[in-house]
Amino acid sequence: MKICHVITRMIVGGAQENTLLSCRGALEAGHDVTLVTGPSPGPEGELLKRVSCPGLKIVECPWLVREIAPLSDLKAFLHLKKLFRTERYDVVHTHSSKAGIVGRFAARAAGVPLVVHTIHGLAFHRYEKFWKNLLYIACERAAAPCGNRIYAVAQAMIDQSLAAGVGSPEQYKVVYSGMELDRFLHAKPDPVLRKKLGIPEDAVVLATLARLFPLKGYEQFLPVAVKLAKELPQIHCLIIGNGTMMEEIREFIRKEGVESRFSFAGLVAPGEVGNYLALASVLVHFSLREGLPRAAVQALASGKPVIAYALDGTPEVVIPGKTGYLLKPGDRAGAEAAIRELVANPALAAELGANGRKLVESRFGWKTMSDTLLKDYAECLAAKKN
Repeated sequence: MKICHVITRMIVGGAQENTLLSCRGALEAGHDVTLVTGPSPGPEGELLKRVSCPGLKIVECPWLVREIAPLSDLKAFLHLKKLFRTERYDVVHTHSSKAGIVGRFAARAAGVPLVVHTIHGLAFHRYEKFWKNLLYIACERAAAPCGNRIYAVAQAMIDQSLAAGVGSPEQYKVVYSGMELDRFLHAKPDPVLRKKLGIPEDAVVLATLARLFPLKGYEQFLPVAVKLAKELPQIHCLIIGNGTMMEEIREFIRKEGVESRFSFAGLVAPGEVGNYLALASVLVHFSLREGLPRAAVQALASGKPVIAYALDGTPEVVIPGKTGYLLKPGDRAGAEAAIRELVANPALAAELGANGRKLVESRFGWKTMSDTLLKDYAECLAAKKN
């Protein structure tokens, strides 16, 4: 098959890693694969400069941007339509909301035989402005009939989309976001890295793994972490990620007088994340907007329990009493109690982590994801010919 994946930007992020691994799987299976992306500058880092994918054709569309920009969106539509017509792809697979809308319209206008889309996280959500939610839902409703299949990284994304009137039930299919699990399953704590980060030998490490941006949970995590750091001398916090909130977070910690109890890993290459999670005792993930958080899956694959909010697809992997703790958004008292329990009971933390490792190992391998997609492409194309 001749396949084209389209995404708004290739930063270091979950949707982007998913897309690149989907491309890699198709290439290794002998297919012709192109990746179309918009510009990807910014503090999140550029994934394509950090991870190679031999044989992948890359096309940059300068007008494919994340923001609402009618003129750029029209130019992106025309650029993609021309590319799709010229290259005559069998499959166009779009990712993320903006690329999904513009790309599906362009693919349908170009007469692409199979048009599919993956929902990594919905643009419309409870924390977005009302008028933007109306716009996003209207655009998603309009784009859905332009595609044959809509994949979702969690059942929760399907339920929310259908509740908003986006697409029809027969279009949807859950395909869990695959990742290179071996890097997490077999990662061991590195004493040299621990020392470099300034983490004490006997510390109980609360880790976060998310871009340092609004809605990623730092507004909720920091007050709890600071309070516990003042009360429990064995706690140390490890923040993995970079973003626009970095200085704001550092200043908050300085003012609270607990700077020595926090370590910042900064932007970490995808292949190295497992080494950092291996140093953690627990992952605290309070993101308010997710599809199904890769950070939670990666922590569980590393044998670490997860404390997270019961939002979107998170409950599909963070199972109370089995792999971690689920809280209502903003429940600081619950977060504090969960952390205290794991600090006081390392055997429980180990048990929850071991359960989590078993759960994700069978579901989230990248080859499983890639094989599922390729099989579905082939079946959909065959059905159209018949």
